[in-house]
Amino acid sequence: MTVRTSTTRLTVAQALVRFLSAQYTERDGVRRRLVGATWGIFGHGNVAGIGQALVEYAADMPYHQGRNEQAMVHAAVGYARQSDRLSTHAVTTSIGPGATNLVTGAALATINHLPVLLLPGDVFAGRPADPVLQQLEVPHAGDVSVNDCLRPVSRYFDRITRPPALIPAALNAMRVLTDPVDTGAVTLALPQDVQAEAYDWPEEFFAERTWAVRRPGPDPAELADAVHAIRSARRPLVVAGGGVHHSRAEAALAEFAEATRIPVASTQAGKGSLRHDHPQDVGGIGHTGTATADELARTADLVIGVGTRYTDFTTASGTLFTGDGVRFLNLNIAPFDGHKLAGLPLVADARSGLQELTEALEMHDHRVADSYAARYTEDKERWEQRVDACFEAGDPDVRPTQPQVLGALDAVVDDTDVIVNAAGSLPGDLHKLWRTRSRDQYHVEYGYSCMGYEIPAAIGVKLAAPDRPVWALVGDGTYLMMPTEIVTAVQEGVAIKVVIVQNHGYASIGGLSESVGGERFGTAYRFPAGDGTYTGAPLPVDLAANAASLGMRVLRARTVGELRAALAEARAADTPTCVYVETETSDTVSGAPPAQAWWDVPVAETATRASAVEARELYERHVSTRRRHL
Repeated sequence: MTVRTSTTRLTVAQALVRFLSAQYTERDGVRRRLVGATWGIFGHGNVAGIGQALVEYAADMPYHQGRNEQAMVHAAVGYARQSDRLSTHAVTTSIGPGATNLVTGAALATINHLPVLLLPGDVFAGRPADPVLQQLEVPHAGDVSVNDCLRPVSRYFDRITRPPALIPAALNAMRVLTDPVDTGAVTLALPQDVQAEAYDWPEEFFAERTWAVRRPGPDPAELADAVHAIRSARRPLVVAGGGVHHSRAEAALAEFAEATRIPVASTQAGKGSLRHDHPQDVGGIGHTGTATADELARTADLVIGVGTRYTDFTTASGTLFTGDGVRFLNLNIAPFDGHKLAGLPLVADARSGLQELTEALEMHDHRVADSYAARYTEDKERWEQRVDACFEAGDPDVRPTQPQVLGALDAVVDDTDVIVNAAGSLPGDLHKLWRTRSRDQYHVEYGYSCMGYEIPAAIGVKLAAPDRPVWALVGDGTYLMMPTEIVTAVQEGVAIKVVIVQNHGYASIGGLSESVGGERFGTAYRFPAGDGTYTGAPLPVDLAANAASLGMRVLRARTVGELRAALAEARAADTPTCVYVETETSDTVSGAPPAQAWWDVPVAETATRASAVEARELYERHVSTRRRHL
């Protein structure tokens, strides 16, 4: 007996767009659209396929017009992070440079475990003319295109060379996008002829599907080992990573910390896991961390990682956790991360794991000693005084330092604001100094530390949270990398606030260069001095005028007083608004506190210049303190 199923004849592109519009996620009883919109820049490789399909189904799939393919991915990632990874956007491009421009954004998404769907056009599957415009020819492999560059930076990759192949590929793509362990960039490469090819699709393919985002609990044996390790520790320290936010485990972490009085330090991705004024919050950890957290890390006998990957910034390149007999307990949904640093794994969703840990420890009425709690409380108070000193600007008529810019912003925002940043010297200052007021206020992308992320990501965040003030903090170097999505914000009325901090160069790398014997070579935005260096006068580049030329309202602030007024005005604005400020960078002016822990950037082993020789001597002293945790 033959079972007949009803079919609908559509192109591959039309079928994909219709399929995507019917996909949902569900966690904790909350159901959301999985792919909320599609970003696109059209060329010959996608205009007649995905482009036509987006017109055909415009009522079902919202569309956003981008200016740069990498920036479109950043916007989608910002949206996904603000949506707790339960919703994301798709990104479509043409073949050739449009497709390869996706690679940086894809790497950022995958490194940070953030879902984004990439739909690059590809060369003809049928090869009627070979090569076609923008095709890369590989003499030893006829099935390779530039889209293969996306394989190593994607969590899932498939090339749809025949229409029926879309069905399993699309279902696999959704599986990976919604998997809390495997999620990241997902790429479906779409040959331009296949996009426009028609096929009789089974109607079941277009039925609504709800993908459950799971919360696995811990294995009982691993839980028992974890409880024993915590009860045996005298100086435990929690390191909260981005997994706390992805799981919405902030309340569970607060309950755990309050019940046990174990202090909580945070990575860049985990900052805000506790409010800045929570008694157990001791601030950022690692190279960009606070003195309070880093001193606790040096003497801890048990480090409880929750949702962290333990990057080199967190561990100070293996030199931070040096206490006698220190061990690690890693609560992580990914077994790969749960076993790092030879730690005890507690493989589970962060919220589920914390809740079960708290219940088990409360049965034993377990809390750290009063003396330990008193110590970190006093150290935290001293650090807060240092933050006050950095933020304070007694004279309103002087040019602000970068920490004073943050202090002025700190005085303007409330719990609803979101701060977006990614690269340069600002992440270090923010990690040390920013007083996070809500679980998702601190949006610093530091897994890939990608210059140019801030403005497009802020657009994505604002699309996900339209009623909240969203700030993109950018240095001049970052701004020059990718200001183009300002046009998108203006076009679509996305009222982001951009703060441009002008310090005439790559401030962060300039400082690093000086510390490793590079003498700040090639890091200043200045005219050449005639000796091969760029140490002449600052370039006469007017970034404020540039932002205004892209359609943004711009407020210039020359002094601390003007900055305070401009930030308040920008926050109240309902159109895209920029605050431009030039900071004071003189050596005689106090900046942020120096790094409280080391970071390994190798120094030249042989050199004739004194700066490099001295830097190498210091480097070797630091390297000697590195520890392998086995």
